[in-house]
Amino acid sequence: MPETGTTALVILLPAAEPILDAARRVDPALVRPGLPAHVTALYPFLPDAELTDQVLDAARELAATFPPIDVPLTEFLTAPGFAAIPVPALQPVTDAVCARWPSVEPYGGRFGPRPAAHLTVAMGGEVEVLERVAAEVRPLLPVYDRAVELQLVALTDKGWEPRLSAPFGG
Repeated sequence: MPETGTTALVILLPAAEPILDAARRVDPALVRPGLPAHVTALYPFLPDAELTDQVLDAARELAATFPPIDVPLTEFLTAPGFAAIPVPALQPVTDAVCARWPSVEPYGGRFGPRPAAHLTVAMGGEVEVLERVAAEVRPLLPVYDRAVELQLVALTDKGWEPRLSAPFGG
């Protein structure tokens, strides 16, 4: 579990909420609490106390270089203890974010310097439980959304709170 003051740059996908709801119906503990459906661009990001005006301006400037992006969610994948939907349409954004802050290792380096853009559906769970999640989620696909902003969120004692919404395309 992340510590208070942890931040992340994320891309919200509201149309994917029914997918997370389906996973919650199988087991609420599988779905990360406090954040809506999203693709993580960079986690952990800089500590909340280090979010200067220059950092916020850099995030705004980077987001402005991308137009709004149509996002098809079509494929559901599972691995031991993990279920996700690949989101290749957002890979250019996640790559640009990671390139802009090269000293910040995505996921602490656990998945290499260029993790695949994805929507995490479930974390944890035995194979049988993830099979139940798959049975609930696959009939919901495909889902289509439009990514319109990069959002900076910070974990506080009240949960995840937005710090910045940086629209794509300015």
